[in-house]
Amino acid sequence: MSLAASFRAAVLLLFVAGVSRAQDDAALVAKARAIHAKALKIDTHVDFNSATMAGSPPNYATGLARTQVDLPKMEQDGLDAVFFSIYVGQRQDFSDSAYAAMKAANLRAFDAVHALAARVAPDRIAIAYTAADVRRIHASGKKVALMGVENAYGVGSDISSVQLFFDRGARYISLAHNGHNQLSDSNTGEGDGVWKWNGLSPLGRLVVAEANRLGIMMDISHPSKASNLQVMALSKAPVIASHSSVRALCDHSRNLDDEQLLALKKNGGVAQMVAFSGYVKKTPPDSPERAAAIAALRQELGLGARGGAGARPAGGPPADSVMAVYRQRLAAIDAKFPPPPRATVKDFVDHIDYAVKLIGIDHVGISSDFDGGGGVVGFNNASESINVTIELVRRGYSERDIIKLWGGNLLRVMEAVERVAKR
Repeated sequence: MSLAASFRAAVLLLFVAGVSRAQDDAALVAKARAIHAKALKIDTHVDFNSATMAGSPPNYATGLARTQVDLPKMEQDGLDAVFFSIYVGQRQDFSDSAYAAMKAANLRAFDAVHALAARVAPDRIAIAYTAADVRRIHASGKKVALMGVENAYGVGSDISSVQLFFDRGARYISLAHNGHNQLSDSNTGEGDGVWKWNGLSPLGRLVVAEANRLGIMMDISHPSKASNLQVMALSKAPVIASHSSVRALCDHSRNLDDEQLLALKKNGGVAQMVAFSGYVKKTPPDSPERAAAIAALRQELGLGARGGAGARPAGGPPADSVMAVYRQRLAAIDAKFPPPPRATVKDFVDHIDYAVKLIGIDHVGISSDFDGGGGVVGFNNASESINVTIELVRRGYSERDIIKLWGGNLLRVMEAVERVAKR
C-alpha cells in the first residue's frame, strides 16, 4: 500500500472511530436522561436568603434571583427535592440574648420556606414532613421542600427549642457549624488544636436523644470527628452527613475520614457527597495579587474572610443583591488574575466512587451546598444535575444504584428515623 493510501486509510479509521464514539456518547446520554427522569433527586443541603426566597420578585419562583437553586432551575432537568438550610453562623457569645437572636433568625428562615410553598408558588412546590410526603408530593408533579437546621446554636440552652424546630419542619439537625458552641465541638478545632468539649457537651447529648424521640435525623457534616463518632454511638437511629466528601481524596477537616465513614456504615446512615470544589479537590492557592483583590472586595461588601463556609458572614447569608455584585466583580478579578482550576463533575464522582467502594452503595448520596459556596465545573446549579447522572452512567452505575444515590438512600434513613421516633 502506498504512503498516500495508508494515510487515507488511517484518516478513514479515525473518522469511523469518531462517529462510533459520538454514537456511543449519544446512547449513553440518552440512557442517563431516562434514568435521571426516573430517579427522585434529593439535594440534602442548599443555602438561601430568607428575604429573597419568598419576597417581592425577583424571588425563587421567577428564576431571576441569581441563585444556584430556584424553582425554574429545579424544573429544568434539575432537582426534585431540596433540604433548605436553616442556618445561623457561630458566634462566641453564649448569652441568653444571643441565643434568642439566633432562634429568631432560625424562625425567619422557616417562615420564608413556608411562604414560598404556601403563598408564592403553592402550585409548584410543597413542604414534606415525612418520607411518604416526599414521594406523594413528587408523584403529584410538584417540587419538594424540606428543611434542615445547620448549626443548633439557636437551640440555646432550652431543649424545647428542638421540638419547636421540628414542628416548623426541621428534619435534620447539625449540632455545630464553624466554631465550637454550647452543644458540640466543630471541625474547625483542627486548625488550632483547641477543643471545648472533646466532642459533645452534656446538653448536646440531650439534643441527640431529643432528635431520636421526635424523628429528626442527626447531621454530622460540620462537627468535629470526636463529636461525630459520639453522635453515631449515642443515636438510636441512623445519621446523615448532609454535605461532606471523602477526606482520603481531599484532606479538609469538613470531609469524613475512613474511620467516620465506616462508623456511619455500621450506624446504617448515609454520607451525602458534596459538590463543593474546595472539598472535592485541593487546588493551588490564589496568586498574591488575586488573593489581595478578593480580600479587598469582600471587605468592601461586608462578606468577611474567605473560607470554607462560602460567602456567608457569621449572622447568616448576605442579601442576594450583594452576592450578585460580588459575583460580577469577582468575574472581573478572574479575568485579570485567572483563578486556579476548579474541581469538575469527574472529580466529584471520584468521591462517590471511593465512598461506594469503602462503605457500599446503600450508604452514599449526593448534595451540592449550592448558594453556600458549592458547585463544581459541570454541576454549578440545579439545572446541571443531569451531568452527575451522565458521569455515573459512564462509570457503569446501574439504574438501581443511581436511584439510590440520588435519593433512595436518604429516604431509607428518613424512614428509619421515623420508625425509631414511633417506638
